[in-house]
Amino acid sequence: MPTPCPNCGEGLETPLACGACGVLIQIDEDPGPFEVLGLAPSIDVDAEDARKRLRRFTRLVHPDFFALAGEDQVALAEAAGARLNAAHDLVADFSARADWLVRHLGGPSEKELGAMPQTFLMEVMEWNEVLEENAPGSPCLAALARELGEHREGLVSAITAALTPLPSPGDDSLGAVRKDLNALRYVDRALARAAGQAPPR
Repeated sequence: MPTPCPNCGEGLETPLACGACGVLIQIDEDPGPFEVLGLAPSIDVDAEDARKRLRRFTRLVHPDFFALAGEDQVALAEAAGARLNAAHDLVADFSARADWLVRHLGGPSEKELGAMPQTFLMEVMEWNEVLEENAPGSPCLAALARELGEHREGLVSAITAALTPLPSPGDDSLGAVRKDLNALRYVDRALARAAGQAPPR
């Protein structure tokens, strides 16, 4: 059941503001990106629905609507807009979304399980050699990009399966998901380099 608006009692779609009476809501604790967008935590997200929610809620908290309400309300609206954008950016990105879910469920952090298997690191070294020795657009880089793309699809499928449905907090399976997420970061960096792009952080 939706949380009621503290001003009018109607159910809230987002904890940032009420769509019924238009009041902005002061948030003392971080509600999390899914709740900000009115979504249940899940690895499976409808990207178009998330974009529609972002647009709808952004209109709801736009600072221009509160220009006559005082500086405090404008500042609250600006903070709500920034929170909405950050929530959408996280939820719309598969790796960031999976990372948040693992941490939210009490799973290990990237640092806690940062060590990768020796066989995987050897594979990464081979990728780096190809990346360093071949020019963008070369057949070797194109072949590597295909290989990395297939590797990425396998990791995404494994992570999605492990998080569907979401495991219980602290479940042992979260460690395996974290290892796959760590591997996915290596793959994404290599894919970006193969495409001549700056590697993701």
